[in-house]
Amino acid sequence: MKKFFGDLKRDLKFKTAGPGHVLTEETRPSIETKPKGQEKPRRPPAEEAQMAAAAALSRLEIKQHRGRNATGSSSLRTEIKKELTTEAEAQTLNSQGPSSPVKEDRTNFSVTGVYFICPLTNASVSKNARDSHIKEAILMKFADDPVRASIMMIHTFNKDKERVKIACETLGKYIDNICNNPNEEKYRKIKLQNKIFQERISELEGTHEFLQSIGFERKTLQVAGQENEEDFYVLNEELLTTFEELRQYKDELLSAEPVRAQLDRRIQVFRPSPQAARFELPNEFYNLTAEEIKREQLMRSEALDRMTKLRTKAMRERDEQRELKKYNYTLLRIRFPDGYILQGTFYARERVLALREFVHSVLEKDWIPFELVAPGGQKLKDESAMFIEVGLVPAALLTLTWDAEVLSDLEATGQSHTSVLKPELLSNVQTLV
Repeated sequence: MKKFFGDLKRDLKFKTAGPGHVLTEETRPSIETKPKGQEKPRRPPAEEAQMAAAAALSRLEIKQHRGRNATGSSSLRTEIKKELTTEAEAQTLNSQGPSSPVKEDRTNFSVTGVYFICPLTNASVSKNARDSHIKEAILMKFADDPVRASIMMIHTFNKDKERVKIACETLGKYIDNICNNPNEEKYRKIKLQNKIFQERISELEGTHEFLQSIGFERKTLQVAGQENEEDFYVLNEELLTTFEELRQYKDELLSAEPVRAQLDRRIQVFRPSPQAARFELPNEFYNLTAEEIKREQLMRSEALDRMTKLRTKAMRERDEQRELKKYNYTLLRIRFPDGYILQGTFYARERVLALREFVHSVLEKDWIPFELVAPGGQKLKDESAMFIEVGLVPAALLTLTWDAEVLSDLEATGQSHTSVLKPELLSNVQTLV
């Protein structure tokens, strides 16, 4: 029986081995070589993105054809395809590189850009000019108050907060040693090549200016036991009696904050207009670099697959956080009952309370209670909610409604409530185009 099955296997193997060959015949199949043509040119990013969108749509249609619920799928596909095409066009523009920059036309924008108010000069400057303007304002302050100007330099020009803290604490110890040991000459000198001075102080902007402004002078001195002279900061003898002033400088140094420009609301009032819900925003309102736009394109393509999958809570929260990072600022408009439209610029992560305070600041009668209604009809009652959490980014048109009981009382007393904005704002009213 064993021999029978062995013969059967051998016969079967022989029959499936393929056609036979003569022993002297070349058994290796000939390989046909084709002339190598030119390499296929790489498709442009926009075409690749469109092909990826088409493939994703095809996958979605196949899955729906296999029995998935297709309610509203046509409009969803159209919307996603439109977004993918838009992102592909943006990617193409960014792929052109710095050699062919596309200048942004701001003539039709709802706002010309994001602006900030310098606390030192009260000037309104653009976002791009903000840092240079503050730096120039601090340097100009040296003529009037070099000590406080140097303190501003330390806290504003150095971005590493931990290094700034360590430097300020070390400078504070220098001052403490002088004030607590007025007769010790060694505390009035700071060796520039000292390891602690080099690591903690020397490399930070403003530290040398601070020491010089409180009375230290740079001198080259002979060191006992050494042939070579070394550089020191030496406190001027005339300042040894001003210990209280030195302590005050130390306190200001330790408690100071960076000089930060405040966001300029750029308040504008418009006449009643059907264009109130139309927004065109410049690039400053968005927090997307060229690399982030490419990642956005990939995420848009993956959105189709996510539509057909069960997503965990962690996945949803991750996607929500990714959405929150897209915007830096938001442009908000508030339509009043008389039709006038108030406009202001806000941080995307400011809270509803900031918007209420903004509205109160422009009212002639700021005691009248009001409610703010979001575009979807939702009343903004949670003053601690951020704009980005309630869908008011990157722009939104809200509606203001007055308290009905208060209006009734005003009408009963014959008081007018139609012109509620301050006269100086109404005198500069504009027309939306």
